[in-house]
Amino acid sequence: MTENVTPERLSQVHEQALSDFSSIDSLESLQVFTAKVVGKKSSLGSWFKELKALDVEAKKELGPKLQQFKTYWEQACVAKQNELEAAALNQKLKSDFIDVTQSYPAQKGALHPLSQVQRHIETIFTGMGFEIADGPEVETEWHNFDALNVPANHPARDMQDTFFVSSAHEDSHQNSVLRTQTSNIQIRKMLEKGAPVRIIAPGRVYRNEDVDATHDAMFYQVEGLVVDKDISVSHLKGTLETMLSAVFSKPMKIRIRPGYFPFVEPGLEVDIWWEYTDKNGEEKGRWLEFCGAGMVHPNVLRNSGVDPEEFSGFAFGFGLTRLVMMKYGIEDIRLLSSNKREFLQQF
Repeated sequence: MTENVTPERLSQVHEQALSDFSSIDSLESLQVFTAKVVGKKSSLGSWFKELKALDVEAKKELGPKLQQFKTYWEQACVAKQNELEAAALNQKLKSDFIDVTQSYPAQKGALHPLSQVQRHIETIFTGMGFEIADGPEVETEWHNFDALNVPANHPARDMQDTFFVSSAHEDSHQNSVLRTQTSNIQIRKMLEKGAPVRIIAPGRVYRNEDVDATHDAMFYQVEGLVVDKDISVSHLKGTLETMLSAVFSKPMKIRIRPGYFPFVEPGLEVDIWWEYTDKNGEEKGRWLEFCGAGMVHPNVLRNSGVDPEEFSGFAFGFGLTRLVMMKYGIEDIRLLSSNKREFLQQF
């Protein structure tokens, strides 16, 4: 029998435990105390193992004392745990309390970053004499495709790429579709008022896209249309440069290269020179694809009741959502359709 398992030693450990126990003020410190006093690796655990090797008289003397010590502290630790948990719960209820009868001052809201940039763009274009036009998001197949010189076998007509809406009409021109671009508005505007016309058409469009950080099934686009006499590509270039320079508050360079879009001839791709700072702090720049554009196809003018022999025009369409991401350095398009206040409150 060693000195560590004498009644005197057990009494000393008990007194020290009482002192330590009185200073416990958290569940974490209680957990440490419990492991030290009655845990498997505590002195008590070793004493119970050594008790087996003692003679009968020693077992009779120390056995009940060890069991009494163990029972006392197990019950004390459980009671302390209940006390600390109740105190923590009461504190949480107190701090989380909401008086539903109390009136709180209204918090000042802010425009969504998409709305901010859209309004800025509308101000820029109205300053250049453009009209803001609007139209239906659920559109007839004719306005969305046929009138824009997109034949029935065009890939954009594929059911896998576009959201079609069931229709009871047998006439294919009456089939409905969630518009794939706001170009449908240029058709409606020319049918309504003819030429000359100068409009932009911002709004939501829909594509059957796999949603990820840079793609979404619903996003915002801005369509631009100018139809008048003697309109040329130089007018298109000047209009886009003016708009982009105003949006980014600095002169912006663009380049124009050939591209194919069935509703314009010639079709053009417009790139912008994008300057940025890389991870190493170095200033760099590269060309970024910005929008599709071109001179309005004669068939589109005819479908809209405008004589292509008398009038010409240009059209362009760019992603407002992507422009917002570029302007504010947003890397995930899904944030713009989320309800995360900590993100939206930055703007």
